[in-house]
Amino acid sequence: MPNIEQLKTAMPVAPIMILSTEAALPLAQKINSYLVEFRQNLDNSFKNDPAFYGYMEDNYLIKVDCPRFGSGEGKAVLNTSVRGKDIFILTDVCNHSMTYSMNGFTNHMSPDDHYQDLKRIIAAINGKAHRVNVIMPFLYEGRQHKRNGRESLDCAYAIKELMNMGVSNFITFDAHDPRVQNSVPIKGFDNYTPHYQFMRALLQTTKDLLIDKEHTTVISPDEGALDRAVYFANVLGVDTGMFYKRRDYSTIVNGKNPIVAHEFLGDNIDGKDVIIIDDMISSGGSMIDTAKQLKKMNAKRVFICCTFGLFTDGLEAFDKAYEQCYFDRIITTNLCYQPPELKEKPYYQEADMSKFIASIINFMNHDASMSNIYTPTEKIHTILAKYNNREADALDG
Repeated sequence: MPNIEQLKTAMPVAPIMILSTEAALPLAQKINSYLVEFRQNLDNSFKNDPAFYGYMEDNYLIKVDCPRFGSGEGKAVLNTSVRGKDIFILTDVCNHSMTYSMNGFTNHMSPDDHYQDLKRIIAAINGKAHRVNVIMPFLYEGRQHKRNGRESLDCAYAIKELMNMGVSNFITFDAHDPRVQNSVPIKGFDNYTPHYQFMRALLQTTKDLLIDKEHTTVISPDEGALDRAVYFANVLGVDTGMFYKRRDYSTIVNGKNPIVAHEFLGDNIDGKDVIIIDDMISSGGSMIDTAKQLKKMNAKRVFICCTFGLFTDGLEAFDKAYEQCYFDRIITTNLCYQPPELKEKPYYQEADMSKFIASIINFMNHDASMSNIYTPTEKIHTILAKYNNREADALDG
């Protein structure tokens, strides 16, 4: 667990300020509330020292305006001074609910639009801040992390561009391929995973789980998610398995070779609860097919845990799959935009990441070691032990 003692003995690098566009405001508000609570409860005997000026505030969050001209061009407007601050810019590049007007037409904001607004905010800071850190939970162009043929390498270029603009630390979650950080090898790039938050959300809604090799298996839906599944399975002390996608490499559909079938590699899952873990649900077709096959293999229950629930083709297919009992629950984080209708689904559970991000900001502001935050193994073991003992406070914190 995070070592709070580090915060009592280390000075902050500068007063914190969280900048958020409207797209990420709901998450930013929750992060701000936790950060205020953390600092008010911290027994720091040096808090009245001039070096701790601005340390304990009632609010650290400033909303940034990014208005548009009638032509669709935009700008960022800071409504307060950022001079000397330790800035954390929070953005959600997947919030397609945001709109702007261009030549009389209403356009929904794409990831490209959100990325441009992020650069505008950095430009508006104009080098006056003590340090600029970017929190981009869904890594912009993260799926375009490698070049196949005559293609652009968007993700690596974007990270390098931000660093060249003066960003000191880049924080993201469950990057599709974290090796993209090789584009900025001597810059701060942190990639966090929500395994603990998944486990807590699952235990909150399922009261009769038996987490052991005889009753539970962790499944990777493809070879790309295998590292996540192996770590989760090892921490839980259960077996793991994976599906691999058999593709038709003689055909290209929508820029990709179509999936012919999902083939399973692993032990018998007959009668076991299955946890599928992956970084995202995009259209959801592959995830539903994976869950369907697991049920055909006589899995007892299927729980889907994905960091980002994009649901790019809507929720109708998931509604139908749930009615057909292909899966029992979907857990995604609140790191990206969640349509209101998703939260009303009987099969949906949110894994809240706001407290975790507030802790990251708090430790980073002190330049304290992040090693305990990176690996949540101890916290997962603790919550499992309490759950197995059916302790009432097992899911607190």
